[in-house]
Amino acid sequence: MKQENNFENTENFDTPEKLEKYEKEYSENSLMDKIAKFAKKAGAKTIYAVFLCYYALQDENFPKKQKMIIIGALGYFILPIDLIPDAIPFAGFTDDLAALAYALYTVWVHITPEIQEKARNKVISIFGEVKEEDLILF
Repeated sequence: MKQENNFENTENFDTPEKLEKYEKEYSENSLMDKIAKFAKKAGAKTIYAVFLCYYALQDENFPKKQKMIIIGALGYFILPIDLIPDAIPFAGFTDDLAALAYALYTVWVHITPEIQEKARNKVISIFGEVKEEDLILF
């Protein structure tokens, strides 16, 4: 069952190549720092998308080309200066979520149930119990 894509702000990420320019921003340490500082503000859906990407990178069987798309999206998430500044309440992470959702939509065929479960469990460890519908990305 395909769900409707709720992210309309993807015009800046309409090709994987556009996301790849953010690769230099990605490192595991900077990602974990950003999550620690902004998880509650970003919300469960955004953090779930981040962890889907993170665990995809950890998967040895995940295609390298698809990992580059993921790294670009995570680099965009980490970058403090983006289309909508993260400091803006309620809207600050919408562009980050759009970039992450676009990347995940592009590589979704390679996201295994194990990756989904790890990401879900990590979100629950941060936020407590989360409704399944609060984690739907597209």
